[in-house]
Amino acid sequence: MNTARKKVLIITYYWFPAGGSGVQRFMKFVKYLRAFGWEPIIYTAKDAEYPVLDASMEKDVPEKLEVIRTKIREPYSFYKFFVGQKQSEKMNPAFFTEKKKNTWAENISVWIRGNFFIPDARMFWIKPSVSYLEKYLKENKVDAIISTGPPHSVHRIALQLHRKLNIPWLADFRDPWTSIDFYHELKLTKRADAKHHQMEAEVLREANAVTVIGYTMGEEMKKLVNRNYDVITNGFDGEDSIEPGSVKLDKKFSIAHIGTMVRARNAPELWSALKDLLIEIPELKNDLEIKLVGKVDLNVKNSLDERGLIPYTNFVSYLQHNDVIKTQASSQVLLLMVNRTPTAKGIITGKVFEYLASGRPIVCIGPYDGDAARVLNEAQTGYMVGFDETEKMKTVIQDLYNQYKLGTLKASIGNIDLFSRKSLTKQLAEVLDRIVK
Repeated sequence: MNTARKKVLIITYYWFPAGGSGVQRFMKFVKYLRAFGWEPIIYTAKDAEYPVLDASMEKDVPEKLEVIRTKIREPYSFYKFFVGQKQSEKMNPAFFTEKKKNTWAENISVWIRGNFFIPDARMFWIKPSVSYLEKYLKENKVDAIISTGPPHSVHRIALQLHRKLNIPWLADFRDPWTSIDFYHELKLTKRADAKHHQMEAEVLREANAVTVIGYTMGEEMKKLVNRNYDVITNGFDGEDSIEPGSVKLDKKFSIAHIGTMVRARNAPELWSALKDLLIEIPELKNDLEIKLVGKVDLNVKNSLDERGLIPYTNFVSYLQHNDVIKTQASSQVLLLMVNRTPTAKGIITGKVFEYLASGRPIVCIGPYDGDAARVLNEAQTGYMVGFDETEKMKTVIQDLYNQYKLGTLKASIGNIDLFSRKSLTKQLAEVLDRIVK
C-alpha cells in the first residue's frame, strides 16, 4: 500500500460479488482512485441479500484492496415466508411485485417496509456498523469517508461517524431519497414521511460534500437543502469497452434494451409503432428481433403480447457484465427507456454511458429536457423521442431499418470521453481533495 496516498473509507452495501447497476459506480471509482492520490478502504455487508451476482466484476477489484465485511441482518426471509415466496427467489429491495394487484400480505409488507424500516430494510446494520467503525477509525486513521446510497442506511452510518469523529464526509446519491419515483408507493403515514424527510435533510446539511448522478437530482435536492451539489454522472470504462466495429453485428435488425424493464419503462407507443411497421413493411417480419436483456415486468410482456410481438422478442433474463458489453456492441440498435414517472426529467440510467461506448445507434424515449437527453446532446449522438410520439417512433425506426438494409447503420461517436470512468474518478478525487483541505 502506498502510504503517500490519502485514505478514504467507502461505506457501501453493494460490493463484489454483487452484480447489477448498483455496484458498478463505486467498483469503477475504486478501480481508478489510486491514480489520483487516494487509497480506498471498503466497508460492506457480509452475506448480503444481493438480487444478482456477477463474477466478472472481480477483475475491477484492485490488488491488495482492504475490504471489511460485517454481518448484516435483513428482513427478507421473514417477508418471503409472510407472502408465500420461495426462500430461493431473489428479492426486490423495495418489496414491490410486478403483479397488477398485490395480495393483502404483500400490501401489508410494503406498508411495514415504508413505516417501520426507516430509512430502509438495512436499518439493522446501522448501529453495529457505527460501533465497529468507530473503534476501527480510532485505530486506523483515514482522511475522509464516503457513503454511497441507496440503501440510505449507509448515509446514517456515515453521519454518526462524522458527528463522533469529525472526519470529512462525502455523501453520494445514486438515486434520490424522498423524490425517488416509487416513494409514493410506500404507503407512508405522515409520521413516517416526516421521519424520512428529516433523515434526508440531516444528511444533506451535515455532509461536507454531496455528489449526485444527474443535473436534475442536484436541482431537486437544492430545494430540500440549499447547498452546493457536485454532479458526477455514471460513465463507461474504456477498458471494458469493445472497439466499435470489432464485434460482428447481429444478422437480424435487433433492437436491444439492456437492464431491468420495469412497468414504468414500458412503451406501448413503441410496441404499437413496431406492430404498424410489421404490417407496412412485410420483409421486416423476417428481420426484426426485439432483444430484452434483464428482468422484464409482466406488464411489459402483456403489452408485447397484445400487439403480437412475442414471436419477435428474445428474453434474456441476465447476463454478466462482460457479456452485456458484447451484446451492446453486437446489437443493431440500442433502446434507452426513461421511466414514465413525475421524476422522468431527472432519470439518467447508467446504461446510457455504456451505450455511448458501444458505437451503436441509440434511440432514447423520454423527456426532451431531461438528463438523459442532455447527456446524448453533450455526446452529440442518439435519437430522442417523446413518450407519446408514436409517429416519430415509426419514422426513426423505419429510417434505422432502411440504413440496416443498405448496410450503412452506424452511430456517430461524438464527445464521449467526458463520461469515461477515469475522467469521472478524477472529478471525485477533486471533491475529496477539496473537503480535506
